[in-house]
Amino acid sequence: MPRPNAKLEAIEWPTWILLLVIYGAWIAAAWASAHMSAWLAVPGLALVLAWYSSLQHELLHGHPTRNAAFNRYLGLLPLAVWYPFDEYKRSHLAHHEEAHLTYPGIDPESNYLAPAAFKRLPRPLQPLRRATRTALGRIFLGPAFAIVATWRDGWRDKTHRAIWLQHLSLLALVAGLLVALHAPLWRYLLASYLALGTSMLRSFYEHRPASIAAHRVVLNEAGWFWRLLFLNNNYHLVHHEQPRLPWYRIAAEYRADRSALLQRNGHFLVPGYGYLLLHYGLRPIDAPTYPAVHVSI
Repeated sequence: MPRPNAKLEAIEWPTWILLLVIYGAWIAAAWASAHMSAWLAVPGLALVLAWYSSLQHELLHGHPTRNAAFNRYLGLLPLAVWYPFDEYKRSHLAHHEEAHLTYPGIDPESNYLAPAAFKRLPRPLQPLRRATRTALGRIFLGPAFAIVATWRDGWRDKTHRAIWLQHLSLLALVAGLLVALHAPLWRYLLASYLALGTSMLRSFYEHRPASIAAHRVVLNEAGWFWRLLFLNNNYHLVHHEQPRLPWYRIAAEYRADRSALLQRNGHFLVPGYGYLLLHYGLRPIDAPTYPAVHVSI
């Protein structure tokens, strides 16, 4: 059985510090993008935006305060461009319905398509969709599929149209801030696309089809850079078992319970994101259709 959630802190100082650092880094990176070579500015800004996306994930799970409305305002600005915070929160919390993890059409964050849905794709898109099951395809092609699907579905669903109208208004505000900082908008958009691709590397193989729900959730023993960028969400089973656990306590929880966690998830262990890039950069890790046969890492 998973360890029970430990008592939550009254004031989550590490998350407050992280908020200040990320917003400060955003201002610095946006300003620097007007004064540096694009080859330096765009990757740097992309990392900051990916980090901000990780922060938004932390906020929607009830941090750094117990006041959900206040936490929402802390992450409402669409600095990473592509998704409204409220839509991300709705779909992500639905993803936490453990019984339906990875099921296409039920899990909003599933990487897989039902075989019939794959066959309905236009023929030129089918090999591109297969390519997203490589790590590099996930980074560079995955965002295009995700953006088109999310914006299309969001605009078709009239019940969520107010969320999207608010998102567009806030995007105009972000654009105004960028103009004030003299940041080239094309660089920012390119960085935001690469930021989404970077975040999608994290989710590239954090879930797999399996008959037992816990066996669908990875434990990725990433290096310190990736752990900080993704706020320890690489230890993904810990997060799924204890979604209210703050980011800065996840690693200690993993170390304290490693053997039991690996038993619970059927030893679904990945030795870092570099491993995925090296071994599955150009080779599909599995099929894009469900159920995909998972590989032994």
